[in-house]
Amino acid sequence: MIERQLWHPVVLADEVASAPVAVRLLGDKLVLWRDAAGAVHAWADRCPHRGAQLSLGRVVACEGGAVLECPYHGWRFEAGGRCTYVPALPDFVPPATHRAATHAAIEAQGLVWVRLEGEGDAALPAFEAEADAGMRKISCGPYDVETSAPRLVENFLDMAHFGFVHEGWLGAREMAVIDDYRVEATPDGLRATGCKAWQPQSTAHSTAPAQVEYGYEVTAPYAAVLTKVPEASSVGIEGYRESIALQICPVDAERSRVWFRFATSDFERDAASVRAFQDTIFLQDKPVLESQSPKRLPLDLRAELHTVADKASSLYRRHLKMRGITFGVC
Repeated sequence: MIERQLWHPVVLADEVASAPVAVRLLGDKLVLWRDAAGAVHAWADRCPHRGAQLSLGRVVACEGGAVLECPYHGWRFEAGGRCTYVPALPDFVPPATHRAATHAAIEAQGLVWVRLEGEGDAALPAFEAEADAGMRKISCGPYDVETSAPRLVENFLDMAHFGFVHEGWLGAREMAVIDDYRVEATPDGLRATGCKAWQPQSTAHSTAPAQVEYGYEVTAPYAAVLTKVPEASSVGIEGYRESIALQICPVDAERSRVWFRFATSDFERDAASVRAFQDTIFLQDKPVLESQSPKRLPLDLRAELHTVADKASSLYRRHLKMRGITFGVC
């Protein structure tokens, strides 16, 4: 599967501390842990000896550096995955074949990202604002949702639901018209520009309703970024702008974990209010997302009805099909 060769977020980086952490990605059970130097590692959550979950074990400081110890028989594995010690046979030198199954892991954008297969320098999903030193970064989530990752991306691209799912916040029923906008394919997905929405409260800091200009970019099969520029008078900050990255862990084909990474030009106001606002918005989306049938996104455009207001999501479905994505789709 091409999905196994992509980077996926699995947990907030600061949640991986002194103890191993169990996560699930693309249906696989993984264990995350840190070595003595603080580097994070992602392995199959299975001891190669008798199959016990390594995440039930512990990280042990040893002379050569920290090791991960299996909870069943105490086998110890160094950062590269090789077994270094078998307590039942203390004089035994384990051969190179006695090792845990390891995967690539890195930290970026406040998260731990894992790639299950592949080598080389495959890029993380882009978040242009991450490189902008003039923007403040705030992470929100996680949110666990009983739906597929592609359904979440499509919802993120959809403005036509604002007046109904987010009435009084991001939209109003009497202002539900979607003006035409531009959408184009990109190597990583798509870009939509010229998107506009009238919103009673466009951000956590809004002081008045406003016309808001949106831009969207799908940066990977399960990742997207939106930028929004509300009328300056509605937030009380000259030149205010924000970007929001949607970061999804496809836990299983019909279950996902979601984070949002905000980049904002507001350095003064409370981060807690940003998180509370995002909690409110996403928890309005959650029951609707979980109600959709099927939970996996249909790639056959004849399976569901479409209008010109849906052209971003229609292009997204075509992109997934072109990329050969099979996880979370039907």
